[in-house]
Amino acid sequence: MNALADLSAAGVAVWLDDLSRSRLASGGLAELVRDCSVVGVTTNPSIFQKALSDGAAYDEQVRDLALRGTDVGEAVRSLTAYDVRWACDVLMPVYERSDRLDGRVSIEVDPRIAHDTDRTVAEAKALWWLVDRPNLYIKIPATLAGLPAITATLAQGISVNVTLIFSLERYDAVMDAYLAGMEQARANGHDLSGMGSVASFFVSRVDSEVDKRLGDGHPLRGRAAIANARLAYQHYEQVFGSDRWTALADAGARPQRPLWASTGVKDPAYDDTRYVVELVAPGTVNTMPEATLHAVADHGTVRGDTVTGEYASAQQVLDDLAAAGIDYDQVVGQLETEGLAKFEDSWNELIASVTEQLEKAGAEIMPAGAARPAGGGPAAASPEATA
Repeated sequence: MNALADLSAAGVAVWLDDLSRSRLASGGLAELVRDCSVVGVTTNPSIFQKALSDGAAYDEQVRDLALRGTDVGEAVRSLTAYDVRWACDVLMPVYERSDRLDGRVSIEVDPRIAHDTDRTVAEAKALWWLVDRPNLYIKIPATLAGLPAITATLAQGISVNVTLIFSLERYDAVMDAYLAGMEQARANGHDLSGMGSVASFFVSRVDSEVDKRLGDGHPLRGRAAIANARLAYQHYEQVFGSDRWTALADAGARPQRPLWASTGVKDPAYDDTRYVVELVAPGTVNTMPEATLHAVADHGTVRGDTVTGEYASAQQVLDDLAAAGIDYDQVVGQLETEGLAKFEDSWNELIASVTEQLEKAGAEIMPAGAARPAGGGPAAASPEATA
């Protein structure tokens, strides 16, 4: 595991991009924390859809929810919040020994409301209350409607993971939303030192889309994603070196760390550690699928900082891509639209799966013709909602 330890020593927080009830119950997450330098966890609708489709690990809680006649939307929230709360407890020692920097676990707002600012804020507040752990992050997509939602959520004293960032322009807007939110949180009397935020900049999907447009054999294949992320870090350094940020730092705030997401390699022709070892920089997070985590541990070569000295060459890559006919704005816009659609599809599949499980459990526990109870109280107040 030396490569993972080397990443940590270089200032990269190693996070796992996965979570399931079986991983928690088996102690698998605790083992990764102990043995693989893992100090955080990210989740998304796709991860939960896959976990809940396994079925058996969730049967008891599904049965309890069916007995209470819980609405499917609340059932989904109870099931996912249970896992996230449990993971927060596993990572609480990390949270405490890192002085509240790491040991964080993320849960995402319903992606179907990503274009509705007010509903996003309302759900962020509800999730914060439901999980009820200080080392939680609420994930909010970086849509145009998400930007004011990020600010408003932070203003409530709630820590935020901003997700689905592809473009440098949108990343600038995300950092501005973060600063505005922390300024409002300070005005509202919140302790800024206890709050945190990361900005999840997606990596591999950029190469997938650009490579498809370039075609086989083009010399620029596989160069767009890393160049884009390196320039994002340059923007990060500029914003968090400003006088505006210094005023917040003096009040106890921490920088919103860049998080490299979508770090699993999509093209088997590429080295499976490239989106980790080529994006090493101080004060960053890299969240990895388990396969990527083990690949880095097995054969990753950490060469120290591979970002801050590469800004000019990264910009040259984007300039060369533009000269080759690649429309950067069109690429990143399409990726945001497609990424949100994928999350919505996974969420709908999750709703369908939980609906089926609730109906199956209900059929097993209710006599034929008996009326099911209506509603049910707040999920967090019920025994099955606590881990």
